[in-house]
Amino acid sequence: MASWSPDTPCSCDCFVSVPPASALPAVIFAKNSDRPRDEVQEVVFVPARTHAPGSRLQCTYIEVEQVSKTHAVILSRPSWLWGAEMGANEHGVCIGNEAVWTKEPVGEGEALLGMDLLRLALERGSSAREALHVITGLLERYGQGGSCREDPTPFCYHNTFLLADRTEAWVLETAGRLWAAQRIQEGVHNISNQLSIGSDISAEHPELRPHARAQGWWDGQGTFDFARVFSLSQQPVRMEAAKARFRAGRELLQQQQGGITAEVMMGILRDKESGICMDSGGFRTTASMVSVLPQDPTQPCVHFLTATPDPSRSVFKPFIFGVGAAQPPQVLSPTFGAQDPVWTLPRFQTQVDRRHPLYRGHQVALGLMESEQAQGQQLWQKQRDLEQEGLAAVRGLLTRECAPPTQELGGLFQAFVEKESQAYA
Repeated sequence: MASWSPDTPCSCDCFVSVPPASALPAVIFAKNSDRPRDEVQEVVFVPARTHAPGSRLQCTYIEVEQVSKTHAVILSRPSWLWGAEMGANEHGVCIGNEAVWTKEPVGEGEALLGMDLLRLALERGSSAREALHVITGLLERYGQGGSCREDPTPFCYHNTFLLADRTEAWVLETAGRLWAAQRIQEGVHNISNQLSIGSDISAEHPELRPHARAQGWWDGQGTFDFARVFSLSQQPVRMEAAKARFRAGRELLQQQQGGITAEVMMGILRDKESGICMDSGGFRTTASMVSVLPQDPTQPCVHFLTATPDPSRSVFKPFIFGVGAAQPPQVLSPTFGAQDPVWTLPRFQTQVDRRHPLYRGHQVALGLMESEQAQGQQLWQKQRDLEQEGLAAVRGLLTRECAPPTQELGGLFQAFVEKESQAYA
């Protein structure tokens, strides 16, 4: 069985604001993906597709049955795997996942990663509720498992998810094939590498309570508290640290409740004092995402992605599904075919350079920010100016005051990626 140690990386933070907590009539979603510090995340656009009957789909480790039609998605993913840490689809569904350990044992056997489940749900679900059912159905059929980092030493965990769409959000927390879900219809909510669903359970696996009772974790009497029943009695150090991040994140959300915007969420993701913006022990925030999902279905959803590490020194760039949406090559990592360490058995015995062009330019910029005070400050200001340009364009779009032409919306992300690349050149 795979195990954790005090130095095991296991941190991420997801946030959601549902009206009336938002400053505008929109659900706002955000996530920091905290991963091994040298891991590269790419931003991948996959258009909607149809598939032949009987098709099979290769995920990170295993194959699953393909469905007849998949939705267009934008994904932020560790570039070595198939799934994603966070993303959105053309129907305004957003999902982020987090690592969690429970009393249910975590095996090393290869199955679907939580990140695979996330992508599959985005490709197949047209609402947050539907995406949740996709995950739980696949979890029941295929299970979850396999190493979650590009390293010869297995690192395995179970998953929690925050799912959101234009009208509501759901928290889904798993323990092996078992799960519990909580519906969020208003207010703010966050998750941080721990079970958080107590007795307010909106849906659950039919065997959840019988299994807990059979294991002696619950006596079958009184209130069933999922987090209390399934959480480990002795938490690893990093999961204890996650509790502090969870409390800090909740406080930051509550302080802004009623006035939460995309910029507010970006500020929370950049908060270093709380540890939400992570840089510790060979581990850091490797990519970030904020999404604005208007309740008005005639307005487009807007997804801001960094494609680079450390949101405090990155640019959130707007992506909108629409005519002209395409894959920006600057945020796509190189591929290595059959020679990729992921596909060569035993896996992960060698390393390859997965840095994409924007990541390389950003690395140089970070070095200047750390060593050349004047030039570094100029680069940081260029980042902020570019981000403000994107936010202004989105504000104009959502208020209908100064919207870009419809034919330009799909190319918005590409345009800002190019501008950022030029700033680093």
